[in-house]
Amino acid sequence: MYIADKNGRQYRIPTEEETKRIREGIAADPDTHELTDEEMAELRPLSAMKRPPGRPKAEATKERVAIRLSPEVTAYFRATGKGWQTRIDAVLREYVASR
Repeated sequence: MYIADKNGRQYRIPTEEETKRIREGIAADPDTHELTDEEMAELRPLSAMKRPPGRPKAEATKERVAIRLSPEVTAYFRATGKGWQTRIDAVLREYVASR
């Protein structure tokens, strides 16, 4: 059986037999177990958290823009790894400060 979310994505619901095999697999694994109702009740809902998970808010928010850069520039910065867009921003801020 399939169900759809509000965005139209389809999710397959396991059959009773598949659910039984999944539960048997969980029971056979010494490193895990299904949560009891009491354990589930101890979990904090997202609304109870002070801040939702994810990236923390920046001190100064940035403006989203589309910019066309040469392939050499993007290849160079991408090769430096994660945070390459932040490094481009730092180079541009340095340029602006020098003017």
